[in-house]
Amino acid sequence: MAYAAAELATSRLGEISPVLLHGPTGVGKSHLLAAICSQAREQRPELTTLVLSAEQFTTNFLQALRGTGLPGFRRSCRAVDLLAIDDLHFFIGKRATLLELQSTVDSLHRAGKQIIFASDRDVEGLAGLGSELTGRLRGGITAAILPPDHDVRRGIVAGLASRRRLNLPDEVISYLADHLTRHARELIGGVNRLEATSHMLGVPVTLELARESLADLVRSSSRSLRLADVEKAVCKAFGLGAADLQNSRRSRAVNHPRMLAMFLARKHTGAALTEIGRYFGRRSHSTVIAAEKTVRKWMTMQTDVVLADATWDVEQAIRHVEDVLRAG
Repeated sequence: MAYAAAELATSRLGEISPVLLHGPTGVGKSHLLAAICSQAREQRPELTTLVLSAEQFTTNFLQALRGTGLPGFRRSCRAVDLLAIDDLHFFIGKRATLLELQSTVDSLHRAGKQIIFASDRDVEGLAGLGSELTGRLRGGITAAILPPDHDVRRGIVAGLASRRRLNLPDEVISYLADHLTRHARELIGGVNRLEATSHMLGVPVTLELARESLADLVRSSSRSLRLADVEKAVCKAFGLGAADLQNSRRSRAVNHPRMLAMFLARKHTGAALTEIGRYFGRRSHSTVIAAEKTVRKWMTMQTDVVLADATWDVEQAIRHVEDVLRAG
């Protein structure tokens, strides 16, 4: 879907806008943004394109605001045929910059120009941007980029080895794909390590060499998850504060994410019921059991749940948190 959205955006500029590409760290969102702009310019050399990270947009806007360069900043962002902004989630909570972004989006939309965003979360997780901007996003197209599956991981390793003329036996390619599972950067790091080790020792790459030289990377990739990892992932996924899941508040906006965190803690950690209960607000083990039953009931009934002031399909919410967990 992300590839199809990219093709449509470049071949029919402005017709399907904005495009939101979302996924965890390391799945290629930034690369795809750059590729879209490159392809658009290749097809129509007269086009003007601009690629910015959300942090660059914010910094440039604030510098222009403090000086006399606001008109120039606005022209640079609004006089383009294609504007691509990475890390859209960065704007959450930045009121002045959000207003400027909204005005920029409105201006480009009226002019029939193309807008593309990338974010580590989907529209439901971007509620903090405000209803007007998220409404614009829903009126375009959103597409997820998922972490690479086994076949894709094998392809990444094999392709990189081929480009570098590095002889990797098939069993070594499989070992990398089986044990470095979080994202492409991790796989690239593994290939780098193997190439350097082979060069240093003056020996060919073998499965035994891969096991020895990549042992620490494999341990890091397959590390056991802790309760703090689950808490951090839930808070990041739904824009909650660090202490929200451990306090005694019982509002749905916090209580539902807390129940989801308990469910995921049971699924992904080896923590005991009493340990999970104590961690998430000094609750009893029976509360953890009830939370797990509730989430399973949501899944069976395909219930929409409120998570930090946004409504989510429960299975989509679980996948979203697990993507964040997988990305580390």
